[in-house]
Amino acid sequence: MKKIILTLLAVLCITGLVVQSSDLVIESKTQSFAEDENKIKFDGNVKVSIDDLKVEGSSADVSMDKNQNLDTATFYDKPYAYEIKKNKKREVKANILKMSLITKVVKAQGDTQSIVFDGKTPIVVINADEQEYDTKTGIMTADGAVTILYKEIETFSDKAKVRTDKNGDLKDIELIGNARIKQQGSDSYADHFFYNAGTKILTAIGNTTSNAMMEDGTKLVLKSSRQEYLQNKNIFNASGNVRVWYQDYYAAGPKVVVYPNKEGKPNEVYFTGRSSITQGVRTIYADKIKMTMKPKDFHADGNTRTVIKNIGSGNNNSGMGLGL
Repeated sequence: MKKIILTLLAVLCITGLVVQSSDLVIESKTQSFAEDENKIKFDGNVKVSIDDLKVEGSSADVSMDKNQNLDTATFYDKPYAYEIKKNKKREVKANILKMSLITKVVKAQGDTQSIVFDGKTPIVVINADEQEYDTKTGIMTADGAVTILYKEIETFSDKAKVRTDKNGDLKDIELIGNARIKQQGSDSYADHFFYNAGTKILTAIGNTTSNAMMEDGTKLVLKSSRQEYLQNKNIFNASGNVRVWYQDYYAAGPKVVVYPNKEGKPNEVYFTGRSSITQGVRTIYADKIKMTMKPKDFHADGNTRTVIKNIGSGNNNSGMGLGL
């Protein structure tokens, strides 16, 4: 989970391509004005500069509003946009790139890819059908088959949002719709992931499932309505129809807290509220249950009740009795 948080923090580097109020410089082999379309057209080795932002492509046009003010610059045929500040480089590739000179929104359409480099090393790669950055609100939105890659960690979702403050620092990030976070054989699924940089809490909501791979190759599976990871305390919480599978254990209850071992792997699972744990034909019910992965064990406390299924199954004369 720590590495997942690092993934989310790394995304703060993707603050988009900032368009401030400044001069727009466009170079090309040819330029023309289409009065019927109210557009200035540029063809052949088009190069555009706005502050630190550079855009290169084979063709582009700039539309104007009714007052003849520049409105939107559109680049065609897979343009390439990039911004370099100090040792960081941000680049965007797409089939079409649109830059609103009024709303200060940059929108990439069709097979979009954003990459953040530290020197020559890629830090984060985002792929989506569309990506948009609003320089006024500090919100970057990616739509359609969104993937985020950071080293060995991958995220998948229908949509993603990254919010930054005026200094470009991360406020929060969302993965929305069929969301998944994958890392080294372990993964988590949910309808919606949300990370708050201020509280350092990662929350998963709706049809949540976490699969954690243990050192011995076995898997701990946890399903619930809601799950959250508290980064500062390294604690994992789950609530709402919680179910846990581990080897031959199956446990269920309304709420659970998971504590890791020294290696950061889930090791102690505490159920609170009326819960149960099943092993083979035996099911124990209790107000509190502690399940340990290493050493494999469990302890039930509070109004405990044990049910063993199929004792003496067969005809009526084969069961247990007092011999009367």
